[in-house]
Amino acid sequence: MWGGPAEPADSYYAVRPGCTDVPRTRFKIKPGKTLSARKWQAAFSLDGHLDIGKSLHRIQRGGIHPSIRGEVWEFLLACYDPESTFDERDQIRQHRRVQYARWKNECREIFPVIGSGRYITAPVIIEDGLPIQDPFVLSEINPGMNGNNTEMMKELTPRGPLDKKAIQWLLTLHQIGLDVMRTDRTLVFYEKQENLSKLWDILSVYAWIDTDVGYGQGMSDLCSPMIILLEDEADAFWCFERLMRRLRGNFRCTGNSVGVEKQLSYLAAVTQVIDPKLHHHFETLGGGDYLFAFRMLMVLFRREFSFCDSLYLWEMMWALEYDPDLFSLYEEPGSNITKAVGSNKGKPKSRRPCGKYERENMKIKSSDASLPISVFLVASVLKDKSSKLLHEARGLDDVVKILNDMTGNLDAKKACIGAMKLHKKYLKKAKKT
Repeated sequence: MWGGPAEPADSYYAVRPGCTDVPRTRFKIKPGKTLSARKWQAAFSLDGHLDIGKSLHRIQRGGIHPSIRGEVWEFLLACYDPESTFDERDQIRQHRRVQYARWKNECREIFPVIGSGRYITAPVIIEDGLPIQDPFVLSEINPGMNGNNTEMMKELTPRGPLDKKAIQWLLTLHQIGLDVMRTDRTLVFYEKQENLSKLWDILSVYAWIDTDVGYGQGMSDLCSPMIILLEDEADAFWCFERLMRRLRGNFRCTGNSVGVEKQLSYLAAVTQVIDPKLHHHFETLGGGDYLFAFRMLMVLFRREFSFCDSLYLWEMMWALEYDPDLFSLYEEPGSNITKAVGSNKGKPKSRRPCGKYERENMKIKSSDASLPISVFLVASVLKDKSSKLLHEARGLDDVVKILNDMTGNLDAKKACIGAMKLHKKYLKKAKKT
């Protein structure tokens, strides 16, 4: 009911008993502000066309009710076109489930642990492609084989010698497993082995199809919410794949650099314009590369907020950035995983509803229009802590400590509002320089 009491959202993401160091959650389900199941269903026509404009506005005001979060995210991340019908989306969904099953089967043929309900945490091959004969490794691959090495090797490489792509992929599987074990371990959801293995399977399949990026630490933090919100594994995979279209550049490594360094350079440029004193202070401390903000950009504040608040932050960001043309861009003939946000730059924009941040960007005809809102979110947080950083940070360790102390003390909505204000301020000042 409009004006009714706010409802805590933590009950939807139960925390294990005894986990006392979990950041407190600020997000509350607010009647009249939070996008409810009733309001969401009312936004669809009889055949399934979605009037997404009102939903975007409500998400920006009060987030999404946890009971519908997964299906709303599929639209925010451009898994589906709001102008499609129920039948058209069902066809797309079934096609994608078949495609995911095909990729997963390819992976299983190379390494049968995929899809077995288990996952591994130890290396299975060395760099030349030869299997590791360590008993612990063998027992992880197949606990029922009792260390029978010959049979184990036959299972590991049933198709014979491995090519370069398969070797590179197999070399990452244990790292994925180690990260899966550490991801959102305070949640009751991950007490079940099947959920851990589902997360491992999705990340392993993604690493198989995205040979340019493969797997990078932090991807498990980005993927975890998808399998919690979407019951079907294939649906969760495609939601994660769409998110990676936005973020995969952060994980691409070339020589001695990591892709996220580009966003860090944007952050430095933005801070230099909106808070020159703070930027100069960072440079004086030897932090002009802004590496202290690395984690915030890589995993979109997953470590700075509680699990529930990070989801709230993400959906507000995506609603603000919403671009109605992304679905058609991703679905173009010949489009693949490398086609990302920003690839449609220069094309005429549709007049369909878009997010507030995207609407502001459409007015600009410069490279600044392609900066993601996450850069301004980090800039907003730094601006908010500017006084403390200027007066208390005497070295980069102090900067890191001050930023780490923010964990659980940030307000997601306030951060988004701050990011929007800084975006406008930056564009005005950048025009004058």
